[in-house]
Amino acid sequence: MDLRKRLAAGAAAVWMAAAPGWVGAQTYPSRPITMVIPFAAGGPTDALGRVVAQSMGTILNQRVIVENVTGGGGTLARQKTAQAQPDGYTVILAGLGTATSVTLYRKLTFNPLESFDTVGLAAKVPMVLVGRKDLPAKNIAELVRYINGNQDKVTYGDGGLGSGSQFCGLLLMTSLNAKMTTVSYRGSGPAMLDLLGGRVDLLCDQTTTTLPQISNGTIKAYAVTTKTRVPTAPELPTLNESGLRDFELSNWYGLMLRKGTPKATVDRLAAALRASIADPLVVKRLSEFGAIPASQELATPEAFGTFFRAEVDKWAPIIKAAGVYAD
Repeated sequence: MDLRKRLAAGAAAVWMAAAPGWVGAQTYPSRPITMVIPFAAGGPTDALGRVVAQSMGTILNQRVIVENVTGGGGTLARQKTAQAQPDGYTVILAGLGTATSVTLYRKLTFNPLESFDTVGLAAKVPMVLVGRKDLPAKNIAELVRYINGNQDKVTYGDGGLGSGSQFCGLLLMTSLNAKMTTVSYRGSGPAMLDLLGGRVDLLCDQTTTTLPQISNGTIKAYAVTTKTRVPTAPELPTLNESGLRDFELSNWYGLMLRKGTPKATVDRLAAALRASIADPLVVKRLSEFGAIPASQELATPEAFGTFFRAEVDKWAPIIKAAGVYAD
């Protein structure tokens, strides 16, 4: 090789080393992407994640493989993602538990606020406050009076530490300035079974699991936890309109990945996510799980980052006031 060719090759090598993000963005994705889901296979969150993964794979012209990593209330899945290479090939379907874990877990080896880049919000799943079928209260106003008058007797079931149902109960007690006896289960499924059996009085869980039982008349529905009524159950009032001002809670899901991933790669994933949740077929399939796709504005790295930080700030004082920690 003559001198000019050697110099040209050397310059090209230096340029490629100095601009790996640009070069990677031109070929990304060149191999399958792993979507880590911190829930067991077969559940509603897993089903939601697989719909999004399949759609994004089609859009990116590359497989998006789901890997279910359970344990530690989702911390194992988050730790796996925090330790992955910052190359865009490992993403996590993050949820409410990711925001609450910042305060709930005091001995984490990583900080979700510092360890992840946000890609975009994918969907929200409203929750419904429900009671056992023979609970005396007929509506939310009567329920509030019932709770206040029976604080030493009312039992509230939840799906365990870090679950959306746990935080719904904490927010409800904070809003009412009342106490209930909390009974925690290993998942919302067992909690629902005990509600059906009359062994607990109340449960707050996502529409995916509550609406079928409400339709069957096997449990009593009181209100949804969103600020506006939900399309799948328009007859149910919101807790806001029932007098609990600023009460808002949804199980939300969005994509995150290792901090330091090239911006062009993050933007590529975000564009694929927005295209996915705008697809009418995906919208229809998500609605079957009671999920509402995020707006195109919230399915961006910047907007989701702002949303995530707000969720961390919202739940930190509630968790501290309750003194409920995972370690």
